[in-house]
Parts: sequence; C-alpha cells; structure tokens
Amino acid sequence: MATLRFPSRRCLPHGASSFLTATQRKGLATAKPPSSLFAALDTFSDRHIGPDNAEAAYMLSKLGYNSMDAFVDEVVPSKIRIPTDAISDNVIGPLSEAELLRRARLLGAENKQYKSYIGMGYHNAVVPPVILRNIMENPAWYTQYTPYQAELAQGRLESLVNFQTMIMSLTSMDIANSSLLDEATAAAEAMVMALVASNYKKTLLPFLEPGQKDLEFSWLWVTLIFAGFFSITPDLDGQVKDFRGLTESVHAAKALVAVATDLLALALLKPPGEWGADIAFGNSARFGVPAGYGGPHAAFFAKMPGRIIGRSRDAHGLPAYRLALQTREQHIRREKATSNICTSQALLANMAAMYAVYHGPEGLRRISNKVHGLTQLLKEIVERFGYRAIHQHFFDTLMLDSLHSAAAKAGINLRIVDDKHVGVTLDESVGPIDFLRIVNAFAASVGAPISTAENLPTSNRSSAIPESIRRTSDYLPSSEMLRYIHHLQSKDLSLVHSMTPLGSCTMKLNSTSSMIPLTWPEFSAVHPFVPLEQVKGYSKIIGDLETYLCKVTGFHACSLQPNSGAAGEYAGLSVIRAYHESRGEGHRDICLIPVSAHGTNPASAMMAGLKVVPVKSLQDGSLDLVDLKEKAEKHSDNLAAFMVRLAEVHITYPSTFGVFEDGANLNAKIGLTNPATCGGDVCHMNLHKTFAIPHGGGGPGMGPICVAEHLAPFLPSHPIVPTGGERPIDAVSAAPWGSASILFISWAYIKMLGGQGLVDSSKIALLSANYMAHRLSGHYSLRYKNANGRVAHELLIDFAEFDKSAGLKVTDFAKRLQDYGFHPPTVSWPISTCMLIEPTESESLEEIDRFCDAMINIRHEAEEVMTGKQPRDNNVLKNAPHPMSVIALSEEEWKRFPIHVSRPLIPLPWLRERKFWPTVSRCDCPSVEESAHEDA
Repeated sequence: MATLRFPSRRCLPHGASSFLTATQRKGLATAKPPSSLFAALDTFSDRHIGPDNAEAAYMLSKLGYNSMDAFVDEVVPSKIRIPTDAISDNVIGPLSEAELLRRARLLGAENKQYKSYIGMGYHNAVVPPVILRNIMENPAWYTQYTPYQAELAQGRLESLVNFQTMIMSLTSMDIANSSLLDEATAAAEAMVMALVASNYKKTLLPFLEPGQKDLEFSWLWVTLIFAGFFSITPDLDGQVKDFRGLTESVHAAKALVAVATDLLALALLKPPGEWGADIAFGNSARFGVPAGYGGPHAAFFAKMPGRIIGRSRDAHGLPAYRLALQTREQHIRREKATSNICTSQALLANMAAMYAVYHGPEGLRRISNKVHGLTQLLKEIVERFGYRAIHQHFFDTLMLDSLHSAAAKAGINLRIVDDKHVGVTLDESVGPIDFLRIVNAFAASVGAPISTAENLPTSNRSSAIPESIRRTSDYLPSSEMLRYIHHLQSKDLSLVHSMTPLGSCTMKLNSTSSMIPLTWPEFSAVHPFVPLEQVKGYSKIIGDLETYLCKVTGFHACSLQPNSGAAGEYAGLSVIRAYHESRGEGHRDICLIPVSAHGTNPASAMMAGLKVVPVKSLQDGSLDLVDLKEKAEKHSDNLAAFMVRLAEVHITYPSTFGVFEDGANLNAKIGLTNPATCGGDVCHMNLHKTFAIPHGGGGPGMGPICVAEHLAPFLPSHPIVPTGGERPIDAVSAAPWGSASILFISWAYIKMLGGQGLVDSSKIALLSANYMAHRLSGHYSLRYKNANGRVAHELLIDFAEFDKSAGLKVTDFAKRLQDYGFHPPTVSWPISTCMLIEPTESESLEEIDRFCDAMINIRHEAEEVMTGKQPRDNNVLKNAPHPMSVIALSEEEWKRFPIHVSRPLIPLPWLRERKFWPTVSRCDCPSVEESAHEDA
C-alpha cells in the first residue's frame, strides 16, 4: 500500500530548519497548542500572518536580532511609542473564524428585512447568480489591483471597456469614464467641470430686501459665475421632463448642462446626448449591484473625469487595452489640479457591465418596460382607492398623497416626502406577491377591499412617458456569460496567483471569512435611508468599528462616511476649516504640505478652499524641519493646517492650527504608535489598505477620518440620516456611512485578529520589509533608512545606476518581473527612478524569498546587459514581458532574441510548475508615473 505524502506548508531557506520545533510547525490549523479540548482551532491571526514563529525567528536572526522587541525598538522611535497594553486582546478580544460568522448571523438578524421602495438612487437590484458567484464572490476578481500594469490586466480592462461602451450607448454621449465613487461626488465633479469651463458675467438679479413681499423686489447688479445648469431625469419625485428648450437657453449663455439620470430609464427615455446635455452621470447600481446600505456602487460619468480605458497596441503591434487617461492629474499639477479623484469603483463597474452583457439590449428593454408597466398599474389601482398621483409623466416613481403608516405595518418602506405625501419607486425585483403587498397597504389605509393575484390586470399599459422624450435609437451589443467571465479572469494576475508587493498600497491577503456575509440579504438588501430601528445590526457593526479605529489612532471620534482616501483627506481638511471658522478665524487658509506628499494631498487641500505652501524634504527622505519651522512662522497668522504622512512625523505641533495626518497606511503602526501620539488633530485611513478591504481591481475602498475631541463637533452629517457632530460639515458621500456594506470586512478583520493579532501584524509587516531589504542589499541601492539602517513596512530601491550604465530603466525591471509571475511594486513613485516595495504581514517567508530570488536573478540579467553579453536595445528586460504567444514564434523569429527561448520564458526552475503568463507584450506607452515626472 502506497504511503500518503503531505507536502510541507512551505520550504524554509537552507539553515532555517534548526528553528523549527514540533509545536512550531504550522499547517492549516492553529500553531499554538489549544488551551482546552473546546478551544477554537481556527484562530485567524495564525492563518492571516504569513511567517510563523520559526520563520520570524529565522528572519530576525538574519537581521542580527534575538527578539522581536529588540528589532522593533530600532525601527520605531521611542519618543512616539505608545504603551504596550494600549492595543491588546483585553482591549479588542479576538474571535475565531467560526465565531465571527456566528456573530455575523446574530447581527444580521437584527436588521429587519423590510422591502424598501424608497428610491432616491437606490434600488432592489437583482444580481444574476453567474455574476454573484463568479465576480462578486470571486477572489480572482476582487483581489486584483488597479490596472496600471496593463499586460497583467487585459481581462478587467476589457470588462471596463464594456462598462464605458454601455454608458456611452445608453446616454448617447461620445465618451465615458470607467466609474466614479458615487452619484453625489459625480455631481460635484460635474459642477467643478462646468465651473472650470465657465465665463464670468455681470448680471442683473432681483433682490428681496428684509420685509419686502414677493413682488416688491429691488434690482441689484451682481457678478455671477454662470457655470452650468444641473438637471435630473427622472427627478426625485419621479417626473420626466423635456429639457430641450432649457438646454438651448443654457447653451446660449455659453454654459454647460449636466444631468443626473437613470440607466434603466434610458432604455425608454430619449438619452441626454440626443437632447444636448454636456454631461450625464448617475448610479449604475441597479444594474446588478446590491444596495448594501449605501454601497459600494459605481457611479458613471459621460464626458470625464476619472479613468478612461482605451485600446492601444503592444510591442508586437497586437491590440492591447490600457489606461488611456488615468486619475493621476494630482501628481503633475498637485495644488493646481481641478479634482482630487484617485480611484474608481472597478469591481462594481465590472458587475454592472456584466449585467448589461448578460441581459443584452432586448433584456434591458424588457426589464425597463416591466418596471414602467408596474408603476403605471400601481397608479391606476391606487387612484381607484381615492389617492392622487402628483405627476402624470414618470418612469418608475410615483408621488402620492398618502400616509406611510399602513405600509410600515406591512413591512414596506416608502419614501416619506412630508406628512401628506409618500414616494413609491418600483424595480425589477417586484413580483406578484411584492406588488400585492404594496397595493393592499394602500387599500388598508382607506378601508378598500383587499386585492388578490386573480384580480390583478396583467396586460401592458400605455406609456406614461411623453412621446417627445421617448427613446427611438438602439443601444448595446449582446454576448454570452460564464465562459466569458472566466476567459477575462484568466488574463489577470491577482492575489490568487502571487504576492502583489505594491508600496503604499498594502495588498494583503483578504480572508474569505470576512467576505462571506457581504452577500447575505440581511446586509446586502438594505436601503441606506431606512429608519435606524430597522438596522440595529448594522448600527452595532458601525459603532464597533468607530470605536476600534479611535483606539488604533488614539483619537476621540470617527466618521466612516468618506468613500476613498482622497475623500477622507477632503473631509479632514474641511473639518479643520469649520473648526477655525467656529473660532472666528475663518481667514486661516494656508496648508503646509511636504513636496514628497501624495498628489491628492495638495489637490484635496485646494478643493477644501485652502492655499498650499510646500515644505521641502531632505536627501534622506525625511521632512526638512528647518523649512517647516520657517514657513509655519511666516504664515502663522493664516495657518490652517499642516498635512503630513504619519511616517514623517516624529515631533508634536501645537493645535493652534490643525495637524492633518495622512495615515492612509497604518499597517506597521498599530499598537506601536498612533497619529494622536505623533501630534495630529485628524487623520484619514484607507480601509482597503490596513484593514483588508480588497482593492477590487481599482475600487471599492473607504477613507474614514478620526479626529481629536475639539474637532468632533464638525464631523460630516447627512441630509437624510443625521450623522456626525453637533456642528457638522456637509456630507462628503451619497450615503450616510459611505459604502457601508464593506465596512463589515474591516470590522471582521479587526474582530478576528483581536488586539494582539493587530500588533503582531504590525511587527511582522516591519520584519518582512526589513528582511527583504536585507536580501536585496548588495544587489540594489536602498534609499531612505533610519539611523539604525532600518526601513519601516516599505523599502525604496533605486534603479538610476542601471539607466546610466546599461540604458535600463525602472520600468524594464518592472516588466521583467511579470515574466516571473509577480505584479511589479509601485513604479516611479515617489521618485521617478525607484520601486517602492511592501510585502505586508500576510505573505509567507517562502513567497518573500521567491520574490527576492526573482529580483536578484533580474539583477544578474541586467549585469549581462551592463557587460555587453546582451545588447542594450534587445535583451530580456527590454523585451519583457514575454506573453504565451511567443511560444508560437517561428525559429526564424526567435533568432532576433539574444538568448535561448527558455531564458526569457522560464528564468527560474519553479516557474516550470507555476507560471502566470501575460496575454500581451509590453504596451506602447510610458506609465503614468513616468509621464508625470517627465511633465512636472
């Protein structure tokens, strides 16, 4: 009988096996011996943190340390350390994965399963199962990074082209982007776009003096910026209108027309592009994306701004998709940028695109006709009961003179307009039982007879859309599905293949246990504007997460509303401005920002109404404190804020002006230091970095802010569901808690790790980066170390020497890494000749070594170019990446390559067993980072 052989979990480097003991060997269960027979064997920290105790000891020994504490002491300065018990299991108790899912079930049961017909941009979407299982719940789609490396992202780029094509087709606009954060921020972008294109005019306006009646107005010459006209069709109350005449008048004044619209309605309505609108935007979520208590959802925007995918060509002249326009304007123009957009909602845009592909044009038309027909039938029936519809021309929404109480008793949420009117918005999820519940709720209010399925009319009704604004043009191509999804998936590298060591992006592994509850209807089918008593489960999760983030940052209060890091920057700076205004110091409008800061920092400051004064950096990458002091003193009378990365702050500033901490990445700081200890007044965090929300191929993300006590009153509120402080700034997102459903992921991540697990993650993130720096030293030039020769959770290596000696640029090394099955680190940022590398705590020692082996082997290949063994203009780096199609090249075609076929394709032995093949060769344009540095 054959003996079963179980492969070891990972192979340690030579000599490391001496660190292993029987209890330290770790498989799929917990490494530590259980404390009792009933102790959980699925503790999360042992699964999430890549290196086990033996591997960590080995890594420490290579760095010259005999304990983790000794190592951390030389990485994190003592003057910003916090007490060791500040974050512990006593502060945040851990749950096992099974315990977490049981807790999620209990909390989900506290969210009442009312059916909501509130509308206002949110609907009960029907997610086709093939999309739910193969995209939304599929890590090969949700763990991808933003497609800056086009050769590794052809699948999602093609899908995003489908999204853009869908938007262009339905709106009849000639260009569309690949999504924005939400409809509200898209509206803001539309207004900014109109303002930038506006003309200043002096205009005579009517002006009411105090005490004057409506017709007793005076006339006043005022200077206006007539930038544009904002319209909605269908509008909030469901009405559809003909805007052609108004559009002509606005255009005559040389202004722009922006319209918020509904994609499903556009299957029947004349599209904005056909009646002259300049900008069309809205929410694509009713195309197969759950409500999720507010998101995440992909906004669409026809005619910029944001990312636009285009078709280019690769080095062999074959078609290849790439980012034709990228949201990195901030890196070039910084405080002169007109937008701080830095991300999109790629995963949700892909779902919406696949929904359109799944249904095709006829399917969308049938859905649209069904929704409109049901709305007409509802109007017809309730008018028999004596109700009155306020508008006669509509698509899916009725405003009725009625009370809400009967609907609430029936488990139905309607939109409460005022004490005499309600709004009802129908969608494709409405079936016979749903429709009868709505009808009978209205009947009960007036004592009318109860309707049954047998006496409901089923024939189509005449359209309630005026003929002048009905759609007559065609839209959308059709396609097939499951194989198409998997075909696109196979083209893209994600965390299911290998580590993605992007510096500043924290591509840690995303646990399945934290993702599973997202698609449960208790969480996914909740409208963001339901009464708070219906969402007690969500409220507990939100309350817990706010508390945990305050403990982690050391601050007093938290807002989870911002939908991205850039939105968090804007929110934090706006809170600081509101604080100054409350003290009668609204003149404070200067924001000090290091020149090394991320480009969104100055762009966000500009959008918050601040003037940016740059602060120099020193040669070692640290902040120039002399320059900072000089500029703080120079602008002391008008200083509003100092905005800086947490890693750069080792000093405390007084709170006479706000210290904004860009704490986007807290991954190596939890339990070791925090922004409050470093002197901050407010910080933002990217939950899609430190707290494990997947990147989704370019979104979703979340950028909450935490603030000190004196800023808590100014945290953002919301016009529908009040949030924030007593003197809040206006909302910064469409929904009260932003993309609320994915807050669950970060909550689950924290709950399962517990306090000690969070601290251990920080320490291992530091250790992994320093171990990697140690392995690569002697092969590459390392920039920016502290006085002890240590880096933090990232390392920056410089490739300038290779450009001088061999004509090899950092991009050549990045593209060659693709041949080794790795997504390149962050390229050309923050320095144009550098790579910024971040391994995170969740990668095993085996994977870290595999990456280091690849980098070292590429260094040897570069040496061959430097010594003349390979030509400067025709070598394995310049020709990289090598897609699978090169295998089919003829012997004659292979002669143009300088070395044997096996070298470029299988450069290391382990690639024979596991290799990811790019599907195109190098695209023909420089990276956006390279372009930004060239143009700056």
